Order: sequence, then C-alpha cells, then structure tokens
Amino acid sequence: MKPFCFAVDQIINSEKASMHPMDIGLIRGYAVFDFFRTVNYSPIFLEDYLNRFISSAQKTHLSLNLNPQQLEDVILELIKKNDLRSGGIRMVLSGGVSDNHFSPDKGSLFIFCEDLIFPSQEKYNKGVNLLTVDYIRPIPEIKTTNYALPVYLSADWKSKDAEDVLYHYNGIVSESSRSNIFIVKEGIISTPKENILLGITRKRILEVEKGIQIRDISLKEVLEADEVFMSSTTKRILPVTQIDGKNIGNGAPGEITKSIFEKLVSLEKEIAL
Repeated sequence: MKPFCFAVDQIINSEKASMHPMDIGLIRGYAVFDFFRTVNYSPIFLEDYLNRFISSAQKTHLSLNLNPQQLEDVILELIKKNDLRSGGIRMVLSGGVSDNHFSPDKGSLFIFCEDLIFPSQEKYNKGVNLLTVDYIRPIPEIKTTNYALPVYLSADWKSKDAEDVLYHYNGIVSESSRSNIFIVKEGIISTPKENILLGITRKRILEVEKGIQIRDISLKEVLEADEVFMSSTTKRILPVTQIDGKNIGNGAPGEITKSIFEKLVSLEKEIAL
C-alpha cells in the first residue's frame, strides 16, 4: 500500500486507516469495491469504474457520501500525493456498524493506492490453466468483497498448476473468479451474457472488436474452442490454453487473442497520452 489513502472522510497516512471491528464488512463479509489502474498518472476508464462502484453501492443499500466528481477529485489527489505513475487504485465501501450486526448501515469509504504487477510474461506467452467449478457467484452483477470460495480453493491451485477457476452451472459457463471469459471458434468470438460481472475491460473489448456474440455458452463449447481468453483490469487479456489440465485448441495462445490484446493496449495508450 502506498503512503497516503482516503479513509472515511479525509486523506491520511495509510498506516492510520482503520475499520470498526463490528463493521459488517468485516464480520459478515458485506462490502463493495472496485479497482482500476493508472497509466502515466492517468486513471484509465475512470468514469466507467466510478459508475459501477456507485451502482454497486446503491444495489447493496450502502450510503456513499461522495458524488462522482468528489470521488474523482480524491483519486487525482491520491495519485499526485503517492506519485502513482503506474499502479492500482482500490475503492472499498464497507457495510457499516448496525444495531443487529447484520443489516447494512452507514459504512466507511476507503480509497488506497497499490503497486500493480501483471501476470508474468511467460503466462502471456504460454497461457494458463483454469479449473472448472460448479458454482454461480452470489449477486454476480455487483462487485462485492465476497471471494470466500475462490480464496479457499486457491490453496490448491499451485499444486494443480492453475491460475484460477472457471464457473459453470447446469452446463453453462459464466465467468472466472476475477475475470470475464471469451471463446473463439472458427473465427467467431463469444462471451457469456448471464450471471457475470460486467467487466470494464470486457466492455472495451466489445468496443475494439466488433461482432462478438454475447450469449449462453456451454462448458462443452469452451472445452472444444479454438481459443479461450480471460479479461480483467489486472490481466488485460490473458490466454487460457488449458482447462482442468487439458489443452484448448493446440495448447498455445491463438492469433485472435493476441490481436485483441494489441488493440486493447493501443486503446490504453491513446487514453493515457
């Protein structure tokens, strides 16, 4: 964490930030968050992330005292004070301290800056392995802090040479724990439409690559795809070349995946000029 953060109502030294121990963000895991990157001191796609964060707060009945412009002002000041040329910014709104220790109440807002390390170049060159899990994330359209299942499962990922999980239910794929999913079959790109978080990187991919199908995708289709890739703020686009240890296509990152990655990087550069 960088030296300065916003906590509750002011920018302070990060070491002094604290949360009430009975906040339901802590004792019930009820809180929302969002995360975005800076490129050349510019918070890229900031409006999209702020809109999603505000929407998450409203849908979870949490009070957010700052409007979009005030949030942006705080973020720009934190970038300046932390000299955050390239890094991550995390916004967290806790569930609050309520009389019954269960219902949402007036929560606390925290905004802090972090170093950001992308996946290794080897993962981009060779792709990664995902493990299938029969699961749908609760209220998937909201970016909550509830990552209990994948955090629990992650204890075994290294031994299984896995990067993350791939959620499916009744044979239909939704998302990874922290990423959206795309498949390519015979040149046609598709991405799931249901039970997903509407990722900001996903949104930009749909803009730079026209004609992507948004539809239900079966697990069988994913396993038989020519290419699979995942998208997120912290990965951009990461090729998936194995699922449950079995090769996707020829077991190497595909040309369409590489092309979309380059388009996304070019878009980021244009915005950050």
